[in-house]
Amino acid sequence: MKGLVRLLSVLALIVGCAMFVVTPQTVHAATFKGIAFQSVPVLAVEETQARQNRADERLAEVYGERIDLNNTNVRAFQRYPGFYPTLARKLIANAPYKNVEDVLDLDGLSSRQKDLLQSNLDKFTVTNREAVFNEGDDRINNGIYR
Repeated sequence: MKGLVRLLSVLALIVGCAMFVVTPQTVHAATFKGIAFQSVPVLAVEETQARQNRADERLAEVYGERIDLNNTNVRAFQRYPGFYPTLARKLIANAPYKNVEDVLDLDGLSSRQKDLLQSNLDKFTVTNREAVFNEGDDRINNGIYR
């Protein structure tokens, strides 16, 4: 008898939880004229231009075209063979740069690395450093894993 009661209790709990999950939940809003609650559709519209910040503006300028040596994180160099992770880490550690050609003057570069940089200079750009891209360890590990 005890086993039957336990089994029925467990089944009732499972069915109750399943009904809660599959039942559609409605949004209720109170009116200020009374305590009556009504179901109302929710529609959120927001102007995107007003919410854009400096990081979004910078990404819109440069993103996808060239790698910004002063602001881009190390993972952006993955699209170019031979850069990620060793050479990319050196480039980021020695930033900021005044112009793209400054990367050729870095200490400790092998001749292969210099040749690789020379052949890819057109894929880089240099802009002013932005704190939003350079704070903490975001340039080394930005937490985005694919």
